[in-house]
Amino acid sequence: MSTGPGIDSGGRGPQGSPIPVDGPAAVAPRGSVPPVLGEVAAAYLGHLANRNVSPHTLRAYRGDLEALDAWLVGNGYVRVEEVDLRALRAWLGTLSVAGAERTTLARRAASVRGCFSWAHAHGLLGSDPALSLRSPRPSRRLPETLSQGETFEMLRSAIAVAAEDDSARGARDVAILELLYASGIRVSELCGLDVGDLDEARQTVRVLGKGDKERVVPMGAPARRALDTWLERRGELVTARSGAALFVGERLGHRIDPRIVRRVVHRAVGLVEGAPDIGPHGLRHAMATHLLEGGADLRTVQELLGHASLATTQVYTHVSGERLRTAFAQAHPRA
Repeated sequence: MSTGPGIDSGGRGPQGSPIPVDGPAAVAPRGSVPPVLGEVAAAYLGHLANRNVSPHTLRAYRGDLEALDAWLVGNGYVRVEEVDLRALRAWLGTLSVAGAERTTLARRAASVRGCFSWAHAHGLLGSDPALSLRSPRPSRRLPETLSQGETFEMLRSAIAVAAEDDSARGARDVAILELLYASGIRVSELCGLDVGDLDEARQTVRVLGKGDKERVVPMGAPARRALDTWLERRGELVTARSGAALFVGERLGHRIDPRIVRRVVHRAVGLVEGAPDIGPHGLRHAMATHLLEGGADLRTVQELLGHASLATTQVYTHVSGERLRTAFAQAHPRA
């Protein structure tokens, strides 16, 4: 087991040195401190909060560390210095036996590696027990998505429902669906859009993606028309709280919440018989898959999706078998 220096209850590291923080916000994002990981986890989560990590990521890391801590307590661990590589492997093994997905195991291992690496680098621990911690490689299998026919049927059905309803909410929902599929943007990116991010002349939208990286993505004529219709009705839902938000909620006029967008997508997909129950990310997958099936190159899809690495985009090549077969039949002399 590792024998690193202790951390006292006053939040001080080895030899009484203060735990390193990045500023006044560097505190645990939640009141309770895990009993075993203690101030190490609290300081690390505070560090992440000061790095402007997204609330979703911060919640995930906090949950992972709390899950590890609960396992440690249940297995008799008392102090963070007692945690070693064998304990961490046993914890992941327990999760695997319980049926955790590879992606879950990989993320939890990454959370723990990040925490212990940071604590060791800042002198809170004498060694890093997670240095050699490995986890199963995440599956490259894509979740279910919609075919082109299912996507078009979903959009037609949503437009028909909105026309019958004739409300500002209906116009908003159609614009959301059309823009998600046309641009492939993430639900968080869609919710963060302002009216000024639209360039109707060029039929593009300016998006602020992960890591505050900005990109401009095109949208087709159907999406532009749906947005025009929504902007004509937007004033019916706007309140003093709306600001410049492109999409707003119908009750209080706040910037639209991702949960509302997910409900919009689930409701629309439910109109298509036999279609998989997907959310906004499923429309992102559909857009990327359909682009590749239509002959787009991988680099273009990477730019549109805002992937930092081409390796992330390459997963879509596994679902474009029909396109590859067609290309083979057309180009190979012995096809």
